[in-house]
Amino acid sequence: MTELIEVKTADLSGEALNWAVGKAERLDLLMAPPVYGNPWRVFVRYAGEVTTRDVRYAPQESWTDGGPLIDKYQLTVSSPLASVHRHGGPNAGWGPSNNWSACTWTKGVTGRRAIGHHETSALVAACRAIVAAKLGDTVQVPKELI
Repeated sequence: MTELIEVKTADLSGEALNWAVGKAERLDLLMAPPVYGNPWRVFVRYAGEVTTRDVRYAPQESWTDGGPLIDKYQLTVSSPLASVHRHGGPNAGWGPSNNWSACTWTKGVTGRRAIGHHETSALVAACRAIVAAKLGDTVQVPKELI
């Protein structure tokens, strides 16, 4: 097993964020070492009765992986400029300069609001909120992913 290091949830990105979301989801995670110029990558193992398959897991960049989590955790995802209509276009306020935020509530008697932020990505903000809600403000991730 690899050495784990502690990272603030608000600072997670890339493969470390993918790993943390997978842990929050209690998935069977694997790490693929660098090969052909690719960095370390996170995979999830799905085991059936007869077969096992490893699939790339990237909720912070793939709507296929991350999008359903927004519904599952009933996240509110917003951009402060999303409703601004500059220059006449309906989406003119959306763009790389927006600061995305995502919010959910933790369950239990001491429920608290868990928030994630990111400068350009709704998915990264959503993933950070999920990790904060499920694992807390700091998490342990493999050092290779940092």
